[in-house]
Amino acid sequence: MRETRLPRAIVVALGLVLLLTLTGCEVRPVQTEAPWGVLELPDNCYEGTQASGSLYLICMPGDHDPSWNGELVLYAHGYVSPDEPIGIPEDQMYVEGPFGPVYLPDFANIQGYAFATTSYPTNGLAVLPAITDLVDLVDIFAAHEAPPQRVLLAGVSEGGLITTLAVERHPAVFDGGLALCGPYGSFREQVNYFGDFRVVFDYFFPGLVPGDPVNIPPELKENWDTHYANLIEEAVTDADKAHLVTQLLTVTGASPLAFDPPDSTEAILRLIWYNVFATEDAKQKLGGQPYDNMTRIYSGSGDDAALNADVVRIAADQVALDEMEAHYRTTGALARPLVTLHETGDFIVPYWHAPMYEDKVVAAGRSAFYRHLVSDTHGHCEFEAFDVLLAFQALQEMLLDYTYLPIVTQLP
Repeated sequence: MRETRLPRAIVVALGLVLLLTLTGCEVRPVQTEAPWGVLELPDNCYEGTQASGSLYLICMPGDHDPSWNGELVLYAHGYVSPDEPIGIPEDQMYVEGPFGPVYLPDFANIQGYAFATTSYPTNGLAVLPAITDLVDLVDIFAAHEAPPQRVLLAGVSEGGLITTLAVERHPAVFDGGLALCGPYGSFREQVNYFGDFRVVFDYFFPGLVPGDPVNIPPELKENWDTHYANLIEEAVTDADKAHLVTQLLTVTGASPLAFDPPDSTEAILRLIWYNVFATEDAKQKLGGQPYDNMTRIYSGSGDDAALNADVVRIAADQVALDEMEAHYRTTGALARPLVTLHETGDFIVPYWHAPMYEDKVVAAGRSAFYRHLVSDTHGHCEFEAFDVLLAFQALQEMLLDYTYLPIVTQLP
């Protein structure tokens, strides 16, 4: 992808705008374990229940200046463990600002936008019901407030895929989208990335985690926090096993690509967490086992021949492959503007999703509707308010004119 930089004057101006606008906004304390309904809602927000059983939240910019600009920002949250109760995840409702965490409704309201979000009717893999909920939420908002002049959809992680699919499939509902750190390049390859990590981990650290990559014993989930996470952390922080950690990260392409605690430790723990907590849920919702490495050739270890000869081989169920192809595959056939923002060091949803999706957009002849921004940082969805503001500004510019040439903007 061709990379250019925004003129520094624009970057500085946006930074000043951010500092000035966020100075007066209310910063709410982050309560990551608070169940829905415990936090006291501000006067400009109200909640309700959708026909699907999902909970929704709507916040109007009535307590802010400027007042409502007539436009609505919808938020698609990221992955939540299937074991958690249904609710809007409070820990995903903040962005890091210059003076501390900023509540996302405030982030939208302070710019004059109405804000709305939904819990989805299920946790875990929730892509399809989430899209249905978000379309329904536009109608709910119109009934309670007024039909919005424009609807913008923004989502993180799993919500980034939800946003991309929704903008592709419902251009009459969503006027534009902002997809952050999502598996929008290929959902199937994202599934394989998680599976590959567990397969290669088991090769280098045999017997440490019970079960296998596609069969997760209940006791592994039940004792994850109290036992297995600690066991894995002890193994992957052992300097004597540094060469194994480096090979694991190099073969799988997981940032930071080498033994480098605490970053390498966090990456390994979180990737194994997804295998442990997402596998059975995905199998159920896709109608079968979706992971496949039968033809995968692994490289980057000290002995690739031994790795490829001895690593566990697993075949996907065709019904799961068909389901992913039919309902989870992005096409790039955009009819409304879409901006994507991704960290080059994302170890959960790797950066290769961005060029993969751009290839789809180019093949579909829809480059004028797409812009991508890069953040050269390590982490998953750990953007600051400035990054999000810059991406949102790019979307606003696209809404004014669809005829520009797509660019890649390099964030500092």
